[in-house]
Amino acid sequence: MTFVIQTDVQWAAVGEPLCDITTFKEWADAAVLASVDTAPRSLQDFPRPRMLTIRIVDAAESAALNQGFRSKPGATNVLAFPAEDGLFSMISDEQPELGDLAICLPVVTREAAEQGKPIIAHLAHMVVHGTLHLLGFDHISESDAEVMEALEVTVLATLGYSNPYQQKKD
Repeated sequence: MTFVIQTDVQWAAVGEPLCDITTFKEWADAAVLASVDTAPRSLQDFPRPRMLTIRIVDAAESAALNQGFRSKPGATNVLAFPAEDGLFSMISDEQPELGDLAICLPVVTREAAEQGKPIIAHLAHMVVHGTLHLLGFDHISESDAEVMEALEVTVLATLGYSNPYQQKKD
């Protein structure tokens, strides 16, 4: 069965986009396809087509969203808002939502440098990670984290990226 995910990317961070919308869509689609049979939130529950909005934000917007919705201070790498909490896209019968992702470019850039990986690889990881959250995966318990991380590693490998949880050795 084919699932149609329409992806919209809003670049609200300073600077030129690091990749085009097709690349973001490829990352999100890979996460959806890899989890279609195991996702806690079945895609069968969503009418077609399903809309995913990815908003690349600055630290101020990320911090405001993090405080407003999670009551946590400061910017964070990715925030996922399932369809019922959608923020950035229009909800309508013609464009039902999967949900929205807010990815903080300054945090992703800093983390990539700290972890010794290309920014684009870490950005791909955040899209995959956030999309899996929209599908109901979580990492609150250790067992749930193991399932989610293993799926992320598998998805990223299919996209040509290395294991994001494996630390580089000097």
